[in-house]
Amino acid sequence: MSEFKAIVMKASDNVATVVEIIEPDTDAILEIEGQRVTVRVMERIPFGHKFAVRHIGKGDLVVKYGEPIGVATLDIGAGSYVHVHNVESSRGRGDR
Repeated sequence: MSEFKAIVMKASDNVATVVEIIEPDTDAILEIEGQRVTVRVMERIPFGHKFAVRHIGKGDLVVKYGEPIGVATLDIGAGSYVHVHNVESSRGRGDR
């Protein structure tokens, strides 16, 4: 597999999507608009899931593929798993 274990589509993204399982304490190399960025992943990230590329504060938008997909319900540190335990979806809810 490629040296890139996760993808970031837009520079505005604050999460990366994993293209293979990443184990804790692994340096994930990303390419963001032609720049190589390394993020130390702190938790096991399953295939297809997300981790924070940089700190995301509680109440901040979570941005994937250049689009907001939710709001952080907790502070999320760089390299931390981003999923339903720390993000409230802003898409497809139907109740707001």
